[in-house]
Amino acid sequence: MTSGGDAPGMNAAVRAIVKTALSIGIDVYAFYQGYQGMLDGGDAIKKMDWGSVGGILHKGGTIIGSARCMEFRERTGRLKAAANLIERQIDNLVVIGGDGSLTGANLFSEEWPSLLEELLKKKKINKKQALKHPKLNIVGLVGSIDNDLSGTDMTIGADTALRRIAEALDALSSTAASHQRTFVVEVMGRNCGYLALMSALSSGADYVLIPERPPEADDWTQELCDKIKANKKAGKKKSLIIVAEGARDKEGIPISGFQVVEELKKRIDEDARLTILGHVQRGGSPTAFDRYASTVLGYAAVQHLIDEEEDKESMIIGLQKNRVKAIPLMESIKKTQSIVDFISSKNFDKAIELRGGSFKDSLDIFNTLSSATPKPKEKSSETLNILVMNAGTLAPGMNITARTAVRLGMDKGHRVLGVRNAFKGLINNDIEELGWMDVEEWTVLGGSELGTNRKMPINRDFYEIAKNLESNNIHALLIIGGMVGYEAAFLLNEKRNEFPAFEIPIVCLPATINNNLPGTDFSVGTDTALNSIIEAVDKIKESAVANKRVFVVEVMGRYCGYLAMMSGLATGAERVYLHENGLTLQDLQDDVNMFKRAFNEGKRMGLVLKSEYANKIYTTPFISALFEEDGGDIFDVRQSILGHVQQGGNPSPYDRAIAIKLAAKSIDFLVEKATKGEHNAVNIGLHGGQIEYQNIEDLKRSVDLEHIRPREQWWTKLEELVNLFGRSSA
Repeated sequence: MTSGGDAPGMNAAVRAIVKTALSIGIDVYAFYQGYQGMLDGGDAIKKMDWGSVGGILHKGGTIIGSARCMEFRERTGRLKAAANLIERQIDNLVVIGGDGSLTGANLFSEEWPSLLEELLKKKKINKKQALKHPKLNIVGLVGSIDNDLSGTDMTIGADTALRRIAEALDALSSTAASHQRTFVVEVMGRNCGYLALMSALSSGADYVLIPERPPEADDWTQELCDKIKANKKAGKKKSLIIVAEGARDKEGIPISGFQVVEELKKRIDEDARLTILGHVQRGGSPTAFDRYASTVLGYAAVQHLIDEEEDKESMIIGLQKNRVKAIPLMESIKKTQSIVDFISSKNFDKAIELRGGSFKDSLDIFNTLSSATPKPKEKSSETLNILVMNAGTLAPGMNITARTAVRLGMDKGHRVLGVRNAFKGLINNDIEELGWMDVEEWTVLGGSELGTNRKMPINRDFYEIAKNLESNNIHALLIIGGMVGYEAAFLLNEKRNEFPAFEIPIVCLPATINNNLPGTDFSVGTDTALNSIIEAVDKIKESAVANKRVFVVEVMGRYCGYLAMMSGLATGAERVYLHENGLTLQDLQDDVNMFKRAFNEGKRMGLVLKSEYANKIYTTPFISALFEEDGGDIFDVRQSILGHVQQGGNPSPYDRAIAIKLAAKSIDFLVEKATKGEHNAVNIGLHGGQIEYQNIEDLKRSVDLEHIRPREQWWTKLEELVNLFGRSSA
């Protein structure tokens, strides 16, 4: 069942639960309209089959509906619900919803024995039925755009909601700049400031009001007005202020977007406009991340329920540090409710602490990035010269990474210089100092304002690089990019004996759509590329349904199959072809036969996702021609090579978030090492949700350089799920 407010990704979770259960021979029922359907019984409780969840992966909302049910809050309502479950032999329940829905499910489970006893006394059920179903097992999946439940890093729907907000803010930014106007934008989130904070951080906003950290000034409106005036004086053309719907001042008095607009008009005669995004944040097709998360969590929920462990506690299946984890349900809910209590009692430091270290770090970084100027330099501290450059192919998010590095470096009292045109520019001394406002507009821009290319330094290039590092007195180097940057850093590290100028700390920050770099689960740009792919494939699938057609879609990635695997999972592809797995003619023939059987049984469309270098012989045109020939009159075939559209567009909020996080930690590392006179050369990454550093000298041991991909890739284990969910019948 889905319950409470709808969230994008709920359908993907329903689909995963149904298909997983059917694949292992378990009957599945859906309660339509949440708890209301459980109480109403009859047609509101429907047995699901493979076709019940066909074509829903990309849909927003929830196809099985959601509704508030006051009757379920009373024991008489829960008694009626228990009778309906026993009638259909249901004793395992997956609830997809927020904390209220999950709390209700836990109470239902705790009361189950006494409810059966009462039903027996009233002769609504017999003793055999009661003995057969002595316990109601509960598993919860958190469906909430607010991302407000403790124990899981991301709730189903939060990433999509954040993207809706980011798209709106990007659009508002252009009109705000045109008129040099201030926009106040009110976003959802109830008592959680996640959506407001992350959208403010990823949009380059000037000010954010969230429940967990009210303004500290007694006259916060004057503080806000002073901030807007300072930013305009510094040369900023527009202003964005983000207000969470649960925002309050330090006395607990609510703050609305309307109030902010009126104060700006009254105090500084600012041309301010209010936009309340409202329920548009809930709507639309889920992002790649929400489809992936919902799918793996739905699968894990069924696996947890069929585990034969005795006396199972009600659990939530969530994501922690990019890994699926079962969390005690009531422990998570009590911790969540305690945050609300701390906010109400004005213990804001404790509320932020319970939100997690990442929330606090994001708030601190936002306060720095949104300043009109860097803070004054301490006279006694050393001024370092930090060089920032891109290298390799283009990745959305390179600009916000560089912007963050420039501003955080300057805020620490150092000079930050940028290299134009990657290693070609470094060889040609195309280096310039970057100022605070030089990077102001880089937050939302795709592409690379510094430029980038795949030039690898060779021979005399190293002498020129060393000379230019010396002439610019460079103390530290940040390379943002892909394997070209990593390999170049490896060579600089190796040649330190020849060129003392290379004896500086170096950080390689992963930015490539291919996600083929060592020491990180995710690279900047990968999420944007995935969303570009699924948007294109969703449209392709719509055209295919009308014609009984199989589409063979080729995506980028070179020898790394990450994009193909993840987009296959997010779009419901029947087959995914990767270089990592190999591909034979027999595989292709088996797949043709599979599609022929499926279309003869009523299938309307088929989808194959192929990584661009999956096989040098069996190319996309070859596979399409083979399928077309053998498919005969049963289905026709079309191919689509998506190409460089995957590298374009504004970076997604997810890419912006990891870009900011990695850039901040990179600057911290470079400043620390340079100040100590140390010259570590490392690549930084997110591994299991944690920032990790890996010595660049380990590159050859950790990477298959022939195929330009890590020797270990966490996502390859998802192949089982692609094959399971790509099936057309149980």
